[in-house]
Amino acid sequence: MFVLITYDVNTETAAGRKRLRHVAKQCVNYGQRVQNSVFECVIDPAKFRLVKASLEKIIDAKYDSLRFYYLGNNYKEKVEHIGVKPSYDAEAPIVL
Repeated sequence: MFVLITYDVNTETAAGRKRLRHVAKQCVNYGQRVQNSVFECVIDPAKFRLVKASLEKIIDAKYDSLRFYYLGNNYKEKVEHIGVKPSYDAEAPIVL
């Protein structure tokens, strides 16, 4: 399934900046960063539950927020990209 993860972490304190780094590091493990606090993830439901639980443990719900957009399996018809950064195929093989 295709999930868009977005977050807003309050960085006014050192603890907030640390949470921001941890949230970003977790998201990088599961998806592709498409904007500063936006990740596109093609993951199965079990992995999604893992990443969601780990992110919930990191943030402070009094100051930070997480949003998950479930775009399903037919996401290619639901995503349109305009602008400088080229779009990518989330399911294409990664060449290193």
